[in-house]
Amino acid sequence: MKIIPCIIGLGYVGLPITLNLAKRFLTYGFDTNKERIENLKNKIDVNRECKSKKFNNIKKIIFTNKIKDIKKCNFFILCLPTPIHKNKKPDLINLNDAIKIISKILKKNDIIFIESTVFPGVTEHYKNYLEKKTNLINNKDFFIGYSPERINPGDKKYILKNITKVVAIETKNKKVLKKIYEIYNKVSKKLIRSKDIKAAETAKVIENVQRDLNIALMNEILIICKKLKINFNEVIRLAKSKWNFINFKPGLVGGHCLPVDPYYLSTIAKKNNFKTEVTLAGRKINDGMLNYIIKELNYFLNKKNKSLKNSKIMIVGLTYKAGVADMRNSLNFKIFKKIKKYNNKIYGCDPFVTKNIKITYGIHNNVKKNINYDAVLFLSYHEIFKKIFKNIASTNNRNKILDPFNYYS
Repeated sequence: MKIIPCIIGLGYVGLPITLNLAKRFLTYGFDTNKERIENLKNKIDVNRECKSKKFNNIKKIIFTNKIKDIKKCNFFILCLPTPIHKNKKPDLINLNDAIKIISKILKKNDIIFIESTVFPGVTEHYKNYLEKKTNLINNKDFFIGYSPERINPGDKKYILKNITKVVAIETKNKKVLKKIYEIYNKVSKKLIRSKDIKAAETAKVIENVQRDLNIALMNEILIICKKLKINFNEVIRLAKSKWNFINFKPGLVGGHCLPVDPYYLSTIAKKNNFKTEVTLAGRKINDGMLNYIIKELNYFLNKKNKSLKNSKIMIVGLTYKAGVADMRNSLNFKIFKKIKKYNNKIYGCDPFVTKNIKITYGIHNNVKKNINYDAVLFLSYHEIFKKIFKNIASTNNRNKILDPFNYYS
């Protein structure tokens, strides 16, 4: 039977997969966001991850928000965001809705892969749900697996095709496995097969927990060095001379993964009568960097006999990560908005921010060389921001720059 793939959820993860598969297969891209679908039909990705030329040289692609259009598809890849609630509990509503859609159209021999970040056991839960709703049996009538997404927005080196992809499914059916390899070999250059879906779910979560903890450690060391009046950059230069030192950098942690995934693991651990001690340790430090930066800015201005409330301030780097348009869980943007509540003379600079946010908040693409700001605060590292830093530093305005993470100093 001919494979007809359907990717449900066309965000940072789903769209690149859709475009890759469409080079080989008639591919359906499904999203409930009507505006998103219309934009994609016109080769417009407002996330700026996929330029219009990436929509070229494809066999055929159908973007839709209608369930009836995807009934004939037989290989479903689910790429939905899985955030957290205000109480830090996992929010699976998007994935739940996608599974409900699948339950209405599931047929014999259909294959489903979940790529969203989940806690261990979620795929099994959905398997049970689909069996109950459809009277079809997993690994006999339909097949469900898990392949954790590893998209790194803004990364030009580790693009989708260049990363190693984990593919976990319990079936021994050779025809099904052949189809899975046929699909995922078009997505990534190297596949790692696992028969343990829960292990794959856990692996995805701990990849980001590890990064969160290491960045938190460096943030804490940065603060300690500041308190003790020790040169942080010199500390790191010396520490790196040891062969097994891991060179993580301090900074603001945002986005849809690192601030979220530790809570997915801790939640399932708690449900199984284990209280995590280390998993969430990085969250307090990393979230606390918002107030730390504001205090640093306040101290910086006070030394100049200025106040945070009345100073003219430019903040450089507002997206959660330099080089991408994604504002989800951006501490940079939260800092900007928090100060803006009581200071109408705060401005932003970030060429990666989407047009509508630029217009709403008056965000610029650059900082004029001859500035008249009381402070220019750098919150992200990028070559574009580095040029801005150098331009300002080359004038007599170097003393107006605050580089709290020593990115450029």
